[in-house]
Amino acid sequence: MKAIISTAQGAQSADVPPPQPGSHEILVRVKAASLNRADLAGLAAKDGKVIGMEWAGEVVEAGPQAGPWKAGDRVMCTGAGAYAEYAVTDGGRACRIPDSTLPFEEASVLTLALQAMHDAIVTHGQLRRGQDVLIHGASSGVGLMGLQIARLLGARRVIGTSTHPQRRARLAEFGADLALDPGEADWHERVREATGGKGVDVVVDQVTGAQFAQTMQTAATGGRIVNLGRLGGAGGSFDFQLHALRRLSYVGVTFRSRSVEEIRTLNARMLADLGEAIAARQLRLPIDSRFPLSDAAAALARMSSNAHFGKIVLTV
Repeated sequence: MKAIISTAQGAQSADVPPPQPGSHEILVRVKAASLNRADLAGLAAKDGKVIGMEWAGEVVEAGPQAGPWKAGDRVMCTGAGAYAEYAVTDGGRACRIPDSTLPFEEASVLTLALQAMHDAIVTHGQLRRGQDVLIHGASSGVGLMGLQIARLLGARRVIGTSTHPQRRARLAEFGADLALDPGEADWHERVREATGGKGVDVVVDQVTGAQFAQTMQTAATGGRIVNLGRLGGAGGSFDFQLHALRRLSYVGVTFRSRSVEEIRTLNARMLADLGEAIAARQLRLPIDSRFPLSDAAAALARMSSNAHFGKIVLTV
């Protein structure tokens, strides 16, 4: 099959053997693959592996323990090896495309954001109706989904941050009541003003790094901060006194250290809460641009330049 692999020369098209599904896996004919920032790390590895972690397509074969899948089912998936004509994933990690009219390209951009943000906002953030939410780094695909999930689940105030003025201006389209520039010195104070001095109950932080000290200031007493990304760097200042005085909960999450069983559970919880909204197409992400699979290097270059708003898609 044709696939895009990581090499010393960058992303290269190659002929590789198609993956074989295990007993708990499904083999999917990929119709579209979505780019994610983590793919840049896969590219940098130069290890000859197929790049990509999110795609949509049709089931070709299902292992005997893969769950209720059959050939021809339309699915959206997360896993590994997405930039290819065929990919495999655990059957419990895949999601059925609920609307037969939903294009594969649009379906390919949803799953990772849905899984990651439901886990952050609901499971770890413990959002309850009427509480306030801050999505730090809200103009990313995952961030835009977070705004929508918070709004759907009844958040009172939904606040998003972005350093890019044009992207910041569009956050209201996806549910933000207030969009702030974290490059401004007082951005964290404006969060507290917007919540009547209380601060937000749930922070999903995709930035961390040097701005984390300000991010802590945005949290209410008893607030929950979920570290979902580290775009601003892996180190920063942590105010232990503030952490104690406000009785903050701080949790870090990643897919990389989760077991297959944990991801199955995470996906099942997401579908239980959001399945109806997904079927009704209430949760969406804009597609910034489309590239054929053979132009994956150009697609990755666009992602690396940070010139996009929404998702970049490869068509297969």
